[in-house]
Amino acid sequence: MGKINVLSFAVANLIAAGEVVDRPASVIKELVENSIDAGADRITVEIQNGGISYMRVTDNGCGISKEDLPVALRRHATSKIKDAEDLEAIISLGFRGEALAAISSVANVRIVSKTKDSELGAALEAHGGVVVGVTERACSEGTSIIVEDLFYNVPARRKFLKKNITEGMAVVSCVERVSLSHPEIAFRLISDGNVKLETMGDGKLHSAIYSVFGRDFATRLIPVQGSSEGIEITGYIGRSDNVKANRNFQNFFINGRYVKSKTAMAAIEQAFSSYIPPEKFPCCVLFVKIDPRCVDVNVHPSKLEIKFSNEKAVFEAVYYSVRNALEKNTTRPEVRLENGRISAQDYRNMSGAQPQKKPNALNAFAPIPDKSVKPEQIKMSTSVKEKTRIVPVPAWQNPVPTPKTVETGKENAAEKFSFGSPKIDFTPKSVEIPPVEEKIEHVKVEKTAPTIPPKEEEPEREIPPYRIIGEAFNSYVFIDLGEKMLVVDKHAAHERIIFEHFKKIMDKGEQASQMLMLPVKINFTREEIAALEEYRGEIESAGFTFETEENVVNVQSFPVGIEASAISDIFGEFATGLLTDSASVSITRQFAFEKALYQASCKAAIKAGRQYPEEHIKWLCQKLMELPDITFCPHGRPVAIEMTKNMLDHQFERL
Repeated sequence: MGKINVLSFAVANLIAAGEVVDRPASVIKELVENSIDAGADRITVEIQNGGISYMRVTDNGCGISKEDLPVALRRHATSKIKDAEDLEAIISLGFRGEALAAISSVANVRIVSKTKDSELGAALEAHGGVVVGVTERACSEGTSIIVEDLFYNVPARRKFLKKNITEGMAVVSCVERVSLSHPEIAFRLISDGNVKLETMGDGKLHSAIYSVFGRDFATRLIPVQGSSEGIEITGYIGRSDNVKANRNFQNFFINGRYVKSKTAMAAIEQAFSSYIPPEKFPCCVLFVKIDPRCVDVNVHPSKLEIKFSNEKAVFEAVYYSVRNALEKNTTRPEVRLENGRISAQDYRNMSGAQPQKKPNALNAFAPIPDKSVKPEQIKMSTSVKEKTRIVPVPAWQNPVPTPKTVETGKENAAEKFSFGSPKIDFTPKSVEIPPVEEKIEHVKVEKTAPTIPPKEEEPEREIPPYRIIGEAFNSYVFIDLGEKMLVVDKHAAHERIIFEHFKKIMDKGEQASQMLMLPVKINFTREEIAALEEYRGEIESAGFTFETEENVVNVQSFPVGIEASAISDIFGEFATGLLTDSASVSITRQFAFEKALYQASCKAAIKAGRQYPEEHIKWLCQKLMELPDITFCPHGRPVAIEMTKNMLDHQFERL
């Protein structure tokens, strides 16, 4: 007797159902996608007990006729495709004809539907994939599908379901993603009688993002729009102050379908490489519109994984669109003040001050040194047992560029807007600093001038009137811009200025090289060395010269401005990027160089907590006004934050 058994239709259906339906969220996903394909513009999702006991999806789409209802529950029955050629350019979300068959085989299903040209609707009831009956009934146009007792006939699958709250959150996440993919559709999600999500359906993506992620997230976004080689990129990305610890907030939609694309993830993360900390991940809601013939969505039953015929083209389209949006963004983060105000007694309790003493706000501020004070001898006021010390400072070795003259009469912008407030005397003698008991801190002074890149010929920009108020903690510079004030991190600002200077040189191909006394030896695999040899010309045009052996690369020279310790990391990035073939040589080179420039820029920038001549601070503020797109340092920290007059008026109860 033969050992090979032909499974019955019922058993085969149960096995196939496991590939499509594994939890309530997958049921909702399939039903909602069918509603979208039916042309609905209003979809309501209702669940109870996380969807395990009850799920209902109602839409106002085209509906299903009475004759088609029983056929819809058969496997591979669909209205989306007809011939094999249709698989080459799939434009609908569903196309396999497996969803309703799989769902009905593991649950009790009721379908009520009416088409536009029918006087009456129809109702179907099925238990475990077996149709009980089809009857006529009055109903509105569209379709309503009720799924009850999921996996009632497959106890082995039911025991793997999570708690109700966990399954319910998975359903919420599913509906959120679908509502983002189609902002023109009004979605409503009800869980155990409570409305969890409701979108307007006005066709505006920003409105859908606001409904899904909330006001704080939606207000910190940058619009993205670009195209390359027939691939169109639109949507929003999070600003550098809107990042997360994981990739859960990265949403990619290919032709309106939510997918998990490693290519798109790698592209956006490389585009953000010099705008956010390396341990953080960018947020996005990005749409990729591409010729359906260039995408294969028939890879996995869940349809979350896809394949592109040209991965490199998609990578470059996403990368350049996101990068351009980041470089054009000039929005700086705002100071966030607490809504609740702190009483004077609470302040004293937190600060440890004595009740009879009031905190002096001026103690925290160090003024910009007076112009009469020479750089060789800067007076640093530090009260130690009521004594003042004079700290000698060596002369600066390099001249400091003078601030750029702004055409506002005959005055220089830095001279016109004088230092210090006209109402408060910021001179050292007026600053009261509490005595320091026992411990005396040694003041460290820079021995060399900070590296400041030479000025380049740039088109004239209209610089807004500004006034440098002062400096706090030798780290933060306050700039008055009229109705708002900038608080500038001088180290982060200088670091970004240097970084952009080096990057411009790299982009123009004017990179000078410096020779190494002894070559740097780096071990690579044979495949990596082959990739480096293939693109030798492009790498050497960036300022490198190297020779290859069997498993070793000997780097003989490298570009000026790069730390020698970064050579190994740069070549590692070259080899990885070129070997994976996910991006062009120019993108791989740019990404590798930027990572190497981070450390070089950080080391060259002026340091926080140290006092510098006022010429340095003037020059820094002037450059910051000339370059409004400098908003974050290469490590992702804000260069400056804004504080509006309205914020302060509200905090001091003036409004």
